[in-house]
Amino acid sequence: MHDWGRVVLIWLAFMSLLAFTLFAQDKFKARHGRWRISEAALWAVAILGGGVGATLGMWLFRHKTKKGFFPIGLPLLALLQIALLVWAQFFG
Repeated sequence: MHDWGRVVLIWLAFMSLLAFTLFAQDKFKARHGRWRISEAALWAVAILGGGVGATLGMWLFRHKTKKGFFPIGLPLLALLQIALLVWAQFFG
């Protein structure tokens, strides 16, 4: 594994874990009528590398599955980030 590929893998894994956690927290807050995590924050973490975790969180917690661009945009973002990881592993 190339050094660049390792860095990308660690970054995407960390951001995906963060995104997954934020989706879990936001779903919990929505069910309990508490202050919510903004959609802008959810998108920001997903765009910055958490696309896979955000997509898994959306599907697992059934959260934001019918809201705006989430159901299409998050899986597309996840695919792009996976492609970046593959590229970094082989060419980075």
